[in-house]
Amino acid sequence: MVAVTETPERQQTRRSVRRRGSARKRIEARWAWILIAPSLIGLGVFSIWPIFRTLYYSFTLWGPFGGHTWNGLSNYKTLFSDSEVLRSLRNTIVFAALSLLSVPIGIVVSALLNRQGLKGLSIYRTIYFIPVITLPAAVALMWRFVYNGDYGPINQVLGAVGINGPHWTSDPSTALYSVAVVAIWSSIGYNMVLFLAGMQTIPRQFYEAAEIDGAGRIRQFFQITLPLLSPTIFFVTVISVINALQAFDLIYVMIGKNNPALADSETIVYLFYEKGFIQSNGGYAAAIAFLLLGIIIVFTAGQFWLQRRWVHYD
Repeated sequence: MVAVTETPERQQTRRSVRRRGSARKRIEARWAWILIAPSLIGLGVFSIWPIFRTLYYSFTLWGPFGGHTWNGLSNYKTLFSDSEVLRSLRNTIVFAALSLLSVPIGIVVSALLNRQGLKGLSIYRTIYFIPVITLPAAVALMWRFVYNGDYGPINQVLGAVGINGPHWTSDPSTALYSVAVVAIWSSIGYNMVLFLAGMQTIPRQFYEAAEIDGAGRIRQFFQITLPLLSPTIFFVTVISVINALQAFDLIYVMIGKNNPALADSETIVYLFYEKGFIQSNGGYAAAIAFLLLGIIIVFTAGQFWLQRRWVHYD
């Protein structure tokens, strides 16, 4: 083996190349920070700072004219003995559980729309996606008409067959379930787009091999589509639960503050709105917001822990 002796010129060239590489990396890093700075500033001002501000407010007692004083853990102690909070929490969890029905419905609809050669496919997809691009207030107002106990289409049909339908959104026994149906209906289109995208990434070779082995469509669905779609199902489930736990607009428009069914359909976010913006009790409302944040973190962490048992990434 012949030893290579570096000349002073080669050493100088190597140091020069190293300096140019380091200078280029510093310039790239500087530009990277410049380009992401607006996003970081926006994230800090509009997301992170309000979180810490709300946390501070949750330890304060607000006066009638907007001033506030430090009162320690009093708001949090009151939370867990407040029947209104516990009732709205129960309503929120029931509403979230019902809203999850949009996941299996979205999978079935996507599987039907994913068939090769289906006529009018783009029209069906558009029809299902229309509620997603419609304003929630408009959706809620339309369903208020549909649910109307006197002249709504549902009760008109029921009346034609001799059934006296209830006042769907003002009856405490049906109000929460009626709103949940609207939430399911309006989220199917969004879920469908994600499931369709996931299904179209599954290689056709799997289905061709299954057909050669004699597997029917239903068996292919359960043994190929669902396992390979599990990452998308997991993502949609996490997003659906978070959105359902933050439900407000449908309750606000369809139920309203003077509705006799409000107590049995009020969600935790609606209670936050009522305490913070109607009763001007900002400290207690902030504590409710952090209670909701804790619930979302627990549910999301639980889903991430469970996904190791049923989500397949290979």
